[in-house]
Amino acid sequence: MCGRYSITTAPEAMRQLFDFANQPNLAPRYNVAPTQTAPVLRLDPESGGRVLVQLRWGLVPSWSKDATGAAKMINARAETAHEKPAFHAAFRARRCLVPADGFYEWRLEDGKKQPFRIGLKGGATFAFAGLWESWSPAGPKDPAAALETFTILTTEANAKLAPIHERMPVMLASEAHAAWLEPASPIEALRRLLVPFPAEPMAFYRVSARVNNVRNDDADCIRPLNPKPA
Repeated sequence: MCGRYSITTAPEAMRQLFDFANQPNLAPRYNVAPTQTAPVLRLDPESGGRVLVQLRWGLVPSWSKDATGAAKMINARAETAHEKPAFHAAFRARRCLVPADGFYEWRLEDGKKQPFRIGLKGGATFAFAGLWESWSPAGPKDPAAALETFTILTTEANAKLAPIHERMPVMLASEAHAAWLEPASPIEALRRLLVPFPAEPMAFYRVSARVNNVRNDDADCIRPLNPKPA
């Protein structure tokens, strides 16, 4: 699964990388946690262009009676999301990109859970494949009160990450971004994008247990415990 991640890239650098139209003012996030808001890229329904918006992490299906189950919906399995009741509507019509520059996983070492920060060599920014949804306590007839949420798709871990965790978030190659956001993309073509990211460009390193506490959201969360990445 993917239960924490970071996005510390400056907004202008993100805009050049992902080509969105608006210019949001965003603070760096070193420890994004479930039910918190985070930046997400999606298509604007009026202009058709990409926009960066703030949504809450933990998808609430439009048909839910309440929003209490959001924390359990932070991830969706790539293998089945297209057919699961909670995700299939969003898979067909509300796909998004979730910018990140690292994510965290934990492995049991010497009887303790050791956190690792995982990303690309050199710390480059990338995007998770995500789905978003709109929910309102009054139903779809009350869009003004809508809560917009997202989930991150996961797949099997590649060979490099498998010793840490059996699953990893779907990291989309830059050339797949347009197809993932395109409303007319065929479902089967989209499913073929949801594969483990190649192992070679990736790296990971141990970080301190500070990341375990959601109240900690500072640069110390991403500071390596060891000088060289694995």
